Amino acid sequence: MYILTDSIQFPSVTLADANGLLAIGGDLSVDRLLEAYHNGIFPWYDEDQPILWYSPDPRMVLFPSELRVSKSMRQLIRKNKFEVTFNKAFESVMQHCATIKRPEQEGTWITNDMQKAYAKLHELGYAISVEVWEQSVLVGGLYGILLEEKKVFCGESMFSKVSNASKYGFITLVEWLIQKEIQLIDCQVYTDHLASLGAREITRATFIKYLK
Repeated sequence: MYILTDSIQFPSVTLADANGLLAIGGDLSVDRLLEAYHNGIFPWYDEDQPILWYSPDPRMVLFPSELRVSKSMRQLIRKNKFEVTFNKAFESVMQHCATIKRPEQEGTWITNDMQKAYAKLHELGYAISVEVWEQSVLVGGLYGILLEEKKVFCGESMFSKVSNASKYGFITLVEWLIQKEIQLIDCQVYTDHLASLGAREITRATFIKYLK
């Protein structure tokens, strides 16, 4: 286990354990977070734990051209079922992601410190949010880190209060990222939900090549 010092440098991701855990400690400063994302590392920990840094292998990603949109979702999009905005309610999206009930987990890794840290990244233009509205009510959304110079978007979390809201927002985001010539969307770890949208696993080494 690598224990971080005041230096923002991380060890090689090849030193991560079988679960992807690479390092412990440090802080959530803007510089350290950006150093992490530029090297394929992200923080993931519970409120009662020190900061844990991960770089899993394999890595779940979505190549924008491989986005899978179901027939039912295409129908919703044609009907303009929801209104989608960008960066209109970043902190609200994070708060909803933190508090939404998820059947596969107890509690949240989106701690108050995490929310404050990513709010700073948002102010600097690195963290972006997607909001999904139904009759002026926020019913879904997601947020992540845009590494525009790397042509990579790092998705962090999404939430949905009504059926298909988060998918609707995600599909809209992918279309927007295609326009910005983003080559890869980092989804971190496998879930059935992400796989249904066309995401797949690649080796960590391949993922790092995209970042370099």
